[in-house]
Amino acid sequence: MSPIAQEVARRRTFAIISHPDAGKTTLTEKLLLFAGAIQIAGSVKARKASRHATSDWMEIEKQRGISVASSVMQMEYRDCVINLLDTPGHQDFSEDTYRVLTAVDAALMVIDAANGVEAQTLRLIEVCRARNTPILTFINKLDREVREPLDLLDEIERTLGMPCAPLAWPIGQGKRFHGIYNLRNDSMRVFRPGEDRRSDADEILDGTDTAALAERFGAEYATASQEMELVRAAMPAFDRDEFLAGRQTPVFFGSAINNFGVQEVLDALVDLAPPPGPRQSLSRCVRPEEEKFSGVVFKIQANMDPNHRDRIAFMRLCSGRFEPGMRLKIRRTGKELRPTNVVTFLSQRRDRVEEAFAGDVIGITTHGGLQLGDTLSEGEPLQYTGLPFFAPELFRTVELADPMKSKQLNKGLKELGEEGAIQVFRPLMGSLMLLGAIGVLQFEVVAHRLKTEYGVEVRLGNANYAGARWITCADPVELNRFVHANGAKIFLDAAEAHTYLMTSRFDLDLTRERWPKIEFHLMREHAGLMLQG
Repeated sequence: MSPIAQEVARRRTFAIISHPDAGKTTLTEKLLLFAGAIQIAGSVKARKASRHATSDWMEIEKQRGISVASSVMQMEYRDCVINLLDTPGHQDFSEDTYRVLTAVDAALMVIDAANGVEAQTLRLIEVCRARNTPILTFINKLDREVREPLDLLDEIERTLGMPCAPLAWPIGQGKRFHGIYNLRNDSMRVFRPGEDRRSDADEILDGTDTAALAERFGAEYATASQEMELVRAAMPAFDRDEFLAGRQTPVFFGSAINNFGVQEVLDALVDLAPPPGPRQSLSRCVRPEEEKFSGVVFKIQANMDPNHRDRIAFMRLCSGRFEPGMRLKIRRTGKELRPTNVVTFLSQRRDRVEEAFAGDVIGITTHGGLQLGDTLSEGEPLQYTGLPFFAPELFRTVELADPMKSKQLNKGLKELGEEGAIQVFRPLMGSLMLLGAIGVLQFEVVAHRLKTEYGVEVRLGNANYAGARWITCADPVELNRFVHANGAKIFLDAAEAHTYLMTSRFDLDLTRERWPKIEFHLMREHAGLMLQG
């Protein structure tokens, strides 16, 4: 095995996904805690506390107690390099979550044991299923009065269409929650509450000593014992091949806020989750252990450090080895890039990258020139696929409170549009910029960031548009005729791609009839590749 292949085999890159308030960010904190990456976890519940969740860095996240931007963290555990990506749970930020899911090899799904499978969880699972992404499941909040574990497993199987393979089982719940039985090695970890600091003093009992467990934990153990017999008899055993194909999910239980059940999940990520695999480009399938470097930009974030007004392009390495200063080519523009200021992250903390391998996520400090979906490669001009933008359905006009700050507004909208926080549309006729979004909360976040990060106060007004479609045509003359004939409805997005904004569905249907050669697209990957919708 080559040195690059050995390093690739050590990598685990996964995203944590869930419905809002299922405990996703809390679990992220505790995984960092148990891996030894941090010593004290922040509390996402204490919104006004001086200590906030390590992965929630943005001011508005601290005020609301929710995640609205994806965070990237790297840590080492059991000789593995773990790249952990925390995603926003709120559906208004689903585009950012989708792009993150294109950069990972597995997903960890967090489910609230009181609420079961919720709407946003279903949407995220559909994305994972479409990509055959392996999914591990963590059922959280067992320290509360929650639903029965068998009911939860049944719901997961029915709603997600995916068999469950429990690798742990809860003994009791709520005030009579005694611990977790590990079905992998027949041991029981006894529950002991504790929020901030990691404890290595958990009591581990021999699970085969059933008489002692029954005497100590009474009715709760008796019930759990019967349920475990049923699970072992009626549910399929864990099959790693089925899991890796995205057709089975191993299930764990615990209480993330109490640091309980986290160790089992962390070990499972190392033992079960796959290392980086091959990735498809437009020209060929690229293997991670290839010597030549390649990577794709899946996220851009402006102003992560307000003191430096920096702009970071997050890149997933797809093949080879990266080292600072190497000559790379941007496939979209053909320009050469020699990145030197390159970092890995532990949320706000940054470490300079000396080397990185396929599967790692690195951040390149940039002042422009890189867009979402850009492929950087060493030598061969590769272009990776699968990082789409979705046509927005909500629109707002942007008006300056202080007309003297138009320069700051243009800079802010350009950078926020390039990072994908919002879609910005510039009209071919007129000067009134439009913002497009999937959810209303995106507008609120952008207005807040314009004010706090760029010193620009704006008023957002309603726009009379019901949807957008990117347009292409095989005949450039016909495309030019269409653009001129419909100039009032034609806008350019952040990638300078022509976009048709419709006032109603009837408007779009009529336009399609009148212009049969024009293609209208619900999604785009980058300016040169459209996806039909």
